[in-house]
Amino acid sequence: MAFGKFLIRRLLQGVFVIWGVVTITFALRALSPGDPVNLIAGQVPDQSTRDQIRQDLGLDQPMYVQYFDYLGNLLTGNLGYSYNQRRAVNDIIAQHFAATVELAVAATVVAIVIAIPLGVVSATRRDQPADYAATLGSLVGISTPNFWLGIMLILIVAMQVGVFPTSGRGIAFHEAMYNLFRYGYVADLLSWLSYIILPAITLGTYFTALITRLTRSGMIDELGKPYVTATEAKGLPRTLVRYKHVLRNTLIPIITVLGLQLGTLMGGAVITEEVFNWPGLGQMFITSLRNGDWPVVQGIVLFIAVAFVLINILVDALYARLNPQVTDR
Repeated sequence: MAFGKFLIRRLLQGVFVIWGVVTITFALRALSPGDPVNLIAGQVPDQSTRDQIRQDLGLDQPMYVQYFDYLGNLLTGNLGYSYNQRRAVNDIIAQHFAATVELAVAATVVAIVIAIPLGVVSATRRDQPADYAATLGSLVGISTPNFWLGIMLILIVAMQVGVFPTSGRGIAFHEAMYNLFRYGYVADLLSWLSYIILPAITLGTYFTALITRLTRSGMIDELGKPYVTATEAKGLPRTLVRYKHVLRNTLIPIITVLGLQLGTLMGGAVITEEVFNWPGLGQMFITSLRNGDWPVVQGIVLFIAVAFVLINILVDALYARLNPQVTDR
């Protein structure tokens, strides 16, 4: 019963957040300079044609009428129509969504593979050179801007060394996996990896530094608890205690952060996708913003907001199941 109330409360909070995002983006659209009719009509001087376009788009209506019409369309799942591409925004998001998810998941995998072992080494070798190196690396990772790191990787690794491509996506992950299992083509999977490695490192650097620090602090906290001394006193090997008990207890809050950060990575991939010309939602957002294509801008912002809210609700629900005391808050 308490879990149900907790879940309902989280869902209502999520709806309120999404409504706020919709309202703010609509207000920005209303306040932005430029006329959408100019983007659609182009150089057409005929005023009657321009008036007809304005009427068809509902731009001749008062702003509050446009707002409620937009809300009504959203409730039916209609995100609008692109001024520039002459396509439904739903189709544009569906086309670019997979690339952003690939990049966000790849960045998360990079962070997990690097950060957790680094955090464990830092905690178990506290105040030693390995600890200092890991702490310094975390500080550098948190402080490094993504766009600068991406440019440096392109200039040094991609162009000077010539190991990885400088931009683009190559082949999609699902296509590479299909060709691997259907035809045994390993080259497609290797091609996908070569294109995604540099963007994933760029996007996942901050996340890697964050998880490293969380793992280190969590391990140090767990190592100081009485059960660690008790298990070691019973003769259990120190390595077994650290990796079976201490690390497992440390991973519980880290898993929560991983879930929350996945939504953040999807929204934060804008700069990384632009630097590497990665054909995801982030790059499409920048392109649409430059062109004044506000239906696409609003649709992408709303889509990312919904994804972020749903991921947060899912993580909260899982955490509430693991720790029932959360439902009392």
